[in-house]
Amino acid sequence: MDKQSRDAVDASTDASARDAVDAVYRAESRRVLATLIRLLGDFDLAEEALAEAFRAALEQWPRDGVPDNPRAWLISAGRFKALDAIRRRKRLEPLPDDMDERLAAEDGDPAAFDGEAVGDDRLRLVFTCCHPALAPEAQVALTLREVCGLTTEEIGRAFLVPAPTLAQRIVRAKAKIRDARIPYEVPGRADLAERLDAVLRVIYLVFNEGYYASTGAAVTRRDLSAEAIRLGRLLTELLPEPEAMGLLALMLLHESRRAARASPSGELILLDDQDRSLWDGKQIAEGSALVERALASRRFGPYTLQAAIAAVHANSPSAGATDWAGIVAFYDALQSAEPSPVVELNRAVAVAMRDGPAAGLALIDGLLADGALANYHLAHAARADLCRRLGRTADARKSYERALSLAQQEPERRFLERRLAELK
Repeated sequence: MDKQSRDAVDASTDASARDAVDAVYRAESRRVLATLIRLLGDFDLAEEALAEAFRAALEQWPRDGVPDNPRAWLISAGRFKALDAIRRRKRLEPLPDDMDERLAAEDGDPAAFDGEAVGDDRLRLVFTCCHPALAPEAQVALTLREVCGLTTEEIGRAFLVPAPTLAQRIVRAKAKIRDARIPYEVPGRADLAERLDAVLRVIYLVFNEGYYASTGAAVTRRDLSAEAIRLGRLLTELLPEPEAMGLLALMLLHESRRAARASPSGELILLDDQDRSLWDGKQIAEGSALVERALASRRFGPYTLQAAIAAVHANSPSAGATDWAGIVAFYDALQSAEPSPVVELNRAVAVAMRDGPAAGLALIDGLLADGALANYHLAHAARADLCRRLGRTADARKSYERALSLAQQEPERRFLERRLAELK
């Protein structure tokens, strides 16, 4: 083989290895990070170790080939890189009291950095990020950043908070965990129930960002919603409380409709227009069974009620056969359990389906007059649709234009633009 041919083969091998590293990063980086945090006991040190591990992979995998167990290789490489850095720092500055123990610990078999223990590390990390010593907004920001890998910019857009503010929250939360020596562990059963609400809230927010992406070119982000469901399953196995089951049911029932929510070209499809044959019957059955178990407990809360609403939709053979009276009743219970303007908006839409668009429009106009939903694009989109159905074209156009000015997701913007064009 001549030199040109060898160079071409080498370049092809390098590109293949780089592609493998990229694929492993997308699939495994957050799992690797969670385990490194457990092993090293420090967020920043673990993040540095993660970067060093992938840097080493880019150097070695083109030469040696992709290892049989990339996740275990990366965890082992990251740990060794971090311990080397710790040993160098030890000569220059004092280290935390427990660092000597970490340095003295056995190196361990890389094969041990895989399987069930590593899978549970992300759940441990969730409970650490959701510790009650942290402010609620810091819990959400830290979990989305460290557990799910969202950037501060993505988190900021999702929750309408400037990225620098999010970054400061994350830095302060890490410092609090370090200085207060918050343990990296799932709490004991005696403390688990009181910590559950924060964890459920964060998992729910992660799923929402995955199922209904706040910005970007796609309707959904499958990676985030799949991760939220995985965490929900782990949590339900660990603590089979009704609300944990209710949240898992809610996520499964919404996820069952993913394939029907967008056209092959990525255009948004509303619930009434979706091809129900594309809905995942297995997920619907599992979610519906979980809803029934949670409701039967009589100890359910808002997640179970939302899941019950989703179950009515999921089990309706057609849009026209939907039990809107039952849905309104569930929204009444939800508004009593956890009142919010968004719940009132969704109830108003259900009332419009039960009693006619004029009844729903009166409720939405009252909500918008209160001001709480003035900058919520879905409120204006809902109002526009009801005005359209009532033949109030000028009002519909005005509300569609307001919704369009607030929407940030591209498929949703295109949908609103189509609605405007249809009015003309």
